[in-house]
Amino acid sequence: MADVAFRRLHSASPARRLPQFPWDRLAPYKEQAAAHAGGLVDLSVGGPVDEVAPLIREALCEAAARPGYPTVAGTPGLREAIRSWLHRHTGVGPDVAVLPTVGSKELVANLPAQLGIVAGEAVSYPDIAYPTYEIGAVLAKADALPVADPRDGAGSRLRLAWINYPTNPTGEVASVEYLRDLVRWARESGVVLAGDECYLTLGWDEEHPPVSILDPRVNDGDLTGLLAAHSLSKRSSLAGYRSAFLAGDPAIIADLLEIRRHSGFMIPWPVQQATIAALHDEEHAIEQRARYGARRQTLLDAFESAGFRIEGSHAGLYLWTTRDEDCWTTIEWLADRGILAAPGEFYGAGGGRHVRVALTATDERVAEAALRLAKE
Repeated sequence: MADVAFRRLHSASPARRLPQFPWDRLAPYKEQAAAHAGGLVDLSVGGPVDEVAPLIREALCEAAARPGYPTVAGTPGLREAIRSWLHRHTGVGPDVAVLPTVGSKELVANLPAQLGIVAGEAVSYPDIAYPTYEIGAVLAKADALPVADPRDGAGSRLRLAWINYPTNPTGEVASVEYLRDLVRWARESGVVLAGDECYLTLGWDEEHPPVSILDPRVNDGDLTGLLAAHSLSKRSSLAGYRSAFLAGDPAIIADLLEIRRHSGFMIPWPVQQATIAALHDEEHAIEQRARYGARRQTLLDAFESAGFRIEGSHAGLYLWTTRDEDCWTTIEWLADRGILAAPGEFYGAGGGRHVRVALTATDERVAEAALRLAKE
């Protein structure tokens, strides 16, 4: 009987509801690309490769001797640093409610459940998007709705609508006017509007500047029903530190803080101190942005010269590109040349004829990719 009970428990595990981890499907192509005589050029995962700035590492090390538990809410110094950074980059008031998170991926995956969304209710997200939005809905047993526009989910017991500007993978940005309309609709509909804004400071097109939903031009200074997620993974090369934060509606932030206190979602003390140093310093972020900008131009020129068409890609750390063929055909073509990219299908059915090219490789590997593409 115990064996039957354990099998029943296993079959009911949330893991049974999850799709195949997408990157597992790319493994054979990574092996193929790695066999190239010049080695692998990995442009698939957007993980930072550049050294963490010395002042951030110093802050981390100086805080390493503290033995006690950190707080989920973060230190007053951390909250002040987050608010100051947000005020500088989004224009939001300096007293905005904030909450540190253990990276942004855990936040995206856990937010629906932590908001109390249940089976029979719905979470919407962009139809070409980072896969973890869907995972958050699945874990909450809610309906997962990929939509071209959040308003397309109206009438489906929609509780949470994710937007992502600048967008991963397409690099699209939204105008102030568009975001204003979304905010108005979300409030009238009783829907929490959550903006994933992790690439906000990585805009490349002056005619299409990234805009935050925290911007007073978007919300008239009223943050009711609005949440914005930010991360230091790309800005400061802190993916390994798991440092991010959420800001917005003070009532929602307060509820999330209470839930996360009981659950133990806390950033380690040394990482909190490193985050303070990172947020107060703009020089290292400007230098890192310049590195990505140079790599972007090299790859953009190389892919276009090799017959690819770049679409969107106004911001962020990716080129969204196509050869007007099935994405897996393109992935194989690139792998034959020792280059690994991400198939657009990972981001939704609408991406099936595109690939995502990450800018997060070293200068040497980016130059090598451009050299190989130039031979075509």
